[in-house]
Amino acid sequence: MMGPVMTDLPKDVRGLDPIDLELLSLLAADGRMPNNALADRVGIAPSTCLTRVRRLREIGAIRGFHADVDPAWIGRPIQAMIAVRIRSESRETIGRFAASLAGIPAVRDVYFVSGSYDFLLHVAAVDVDDLRSVITDRLSGTGLIAGTETYLIFEHRRGS
Repeated sequence: MMGPVMTDLPKDVRGLDPIDLELLSLLAADGRMPNNALADRVGIAPSTCLTRVRRLREIGAIRGFHADVDPAWIGRPIQAMIAVRIRSESRETIGRFAASLAGIPAVRDVYFVSGSYDFLLHVAAVDVDDLRSVITDRLSGTGLIAGTETYLIFEHRRGS
């Protein structure tokens, strides 16, 4: 059975049909679902399914496949969200700054957001000293930052 189809889709998504949307929904729920099972669930041939999934990757609808690993199991038990505000005179460097954030080992995700802060960073640190270093050396030490606010994450549950 196919899931609900959104009618007010962004312009670049309107070229997707209900089968594409169902494939995306199934893969979002289980990125390891075998091609034959995907094809069976949406009622198409496996070869057609493979072609559609390949196309969804090429257009950027599927950004990648990954394992959702608990950071504590790889030696990064301290998690936090860090809100970052860029100095107004540094606005022209936002793109370069965002790209540099992805190169910090503790940074798991970078969100460019609206509101009083410009970015939200999800970080997973080795220990409190590592977290402090990310904030004081890697962020505030750049001279681009007007301010940060750090929220420790005590527990994380993934949404559907």
